[in-house]
Amino acid sequence: MEGLIINKIRSLRFHASEMSQADLGLRVGVTRQTIAAIESGKYSPSLEVAFRIAEVFQVPLADVFQWDAKAAR
Repeated sequence: MEGLIINKIRSLRFHASEMSQADLGLRVGVTRQTIAAIESGKYSPSLEVAFRIAEVFQVPLADVFQWDAKAAR
């Protein structure tokens, strides 16, 4: 099945006083490297981590992550 999870983490971090990847990682309970990998699309977060990221930014999960069924990896 082709498709790609895309995210708006970089934009959300920027609008949250330019929050660093390290700070987001601390607030979510993962490393900066994990946030960087999720943000760049190299790693898909667990559902729990995805919800935690959305909670940090106080937005619905769909405002952070979207599924693009037409995109190929």
